Amino acid sequence: MIKIIDYKAGNAPSVLHALTHLGHKAEFASSPEDFKKAHCIILPGVGSAQATMDSLNELNIIEALKEAVHGKKKIPFLGICIGMQILFEYSEEDDADCLGWLPGKVVKFDTQKTRVPQMGWNKVKFLKDTNIHDANEDYFYFVNSYHAQADNSDIWGEADYAGKFTAAVNRDNIYGTQFHVEKSGEAGLKLLDDFVRWG
Repeated sequence: MIKIIDYKAGNAPSVLHALTHLGHKAEFASSPEDFKKAHCIILPGVGSAQATMDSLNELNIIEALKEAVHGKKKIPFLGICIGMQILFEYSEEDDADCLGWLPGKVVKFDTQKTRVPQMGWNKVKFLKDTNIHDANEDYFYFVNSYHAQADNSDIWGEADYAGKFTAAVNRDNIYGTQFHVEKSGEAGLKLLDDFVRWG
């Protein structure tokens, strides 16, 4: 079963709508028990890093989520927007300690060079082939004021906004996109579809 983490501050209904449109059956997850029958997990995101971490803590699901993704099953995981940013150790937004699943931190765009938030379509160049996507280029929809500074080995895709920034990450069964796949038209829906079919 596809599990979408519903932590009230995210946009889980939009992701559920996109998956339903693609013909997949998915359910919201908001308790540790919800991950036991998951074959893939999606953490959508809208909002701030600290609010997201607070919500996950209040639901008491962080340890169960870690076991599902990092344990024996290694369930495929996709973090979207804030869902990707909290994969790292730290975010400048709210001075937040995050999950720490990937090395690196999240920083704000240089407001002396560009306006924030970045809002709209931007071209993503995928740097490596993965289980769900070939190395190519396409346009996706972004809404973000912060971006990840990731380890080079984890960078899956890059975009340019007053300089290159990490637009997507991948390590083993963990995927993250700074862009909103559910709002990115045909390209986003194909990536989402490929992820859940691989999962």
